[in-house]
Amino acid sequence: MYSLAPSHKLALGTAQFGLPYGVANMTGKASRDMVHEILGIARGASITMLDTAISYGDSEAVLGQQNLAPFNIVSKLPEVPRDCLNIDEWVEAQVRTSLRRLQVNKLHGLLLHRPAQLLEAVGETLYQSLLKLKAQGLVDYIGVSVYAPNELSQLLKSFDFDVVQAPISLFDRRMEQTGMLSQLKKAGVAIHSRSAFLQGLLLMPSAKIPVYFMPWLPLVKAYHDWLAEQNLSALQACLSYLAQQVDIDKIIVGVDNAQQLQQIITAINLPKIAIPERLHSTDEGLLNPSRWLL
Repeated sequence: MYSLAPSHKLALGTAQFGLPYGVANMTGKASRDMVHEILGIARGASITMLDTAISYGDSEAVLGQQNLAPFNIVSKLPEVPRDCLNIDEWVEAQVRTSLRRLQVNKLHGLLLHRPAQLLEAVGETLYQSLLKLKAQGLVDYIGVSVYAPNELSQLLKSFDFDVVQAPISLFDRRMEQTGMLSQLKKAGVAIHSRSAFLQGLLLMPSAKIPVYFMPWLPLVKAYHDWLAEQNLSALQACLSYLAQQVDIDKIIVGVDNAQQLQQIITAINLPKIAIPERLHSTDEGLLNPSRWLL
């Protein structure tokens, strides 16, 4: 389904288009002109996928003001309200509203932003609603966005997905180490990695890392010492780890400006480097941004 050329494996995350997103974001939400410039660079680098979500502020509407013809759009469905009386109607209405905001006829992919609902009483109805959207031609592929492999293991016992999005980074190798990446690939599931830079944490100088992360200072220090010893940029190291994971189909990266995207495109095409096994963690306090107390 996807090209193996490193820069072609990139997908553009668009949370920054609708929200001031990321621990390292100092500039806030990207302006309309900046979004236009970023998409132009993406187009020129043969980046073909944009990742967005209904919950990313006005990201979908901002994208809808741009020329999206070259891009495949993946969006995410928020949690179904507890008082929802007709899940089918709610899901279809959400997707049709997204399509209007984006000004496209269909989504390349639709993911559940809170897939744990599939394991609740509404789960089978919700899943059937996604299948109906495929049958109607409103979406090409359905899937889930998860926080960890253990969450995915439960879901795979009962449901089939076309796409799985999960956090994978130099620090977060759980999808690789648990065998989940290879399991999904054998099942024909497309894998989209996110949190390549842990919301920018992996790119920040040591001196600027927030106090919250002090419990993981030994790991952070070892990481920065290794970068200095090898004369590597953090960007090259992070992207080299991901580019070497052959089971990953798309590497989602978010940027605040056009310069950052150009730097990412350059870095991912540099020679691959050996990543020390010791530079990783399984601590959700570090790996799951929803738990960060900043």
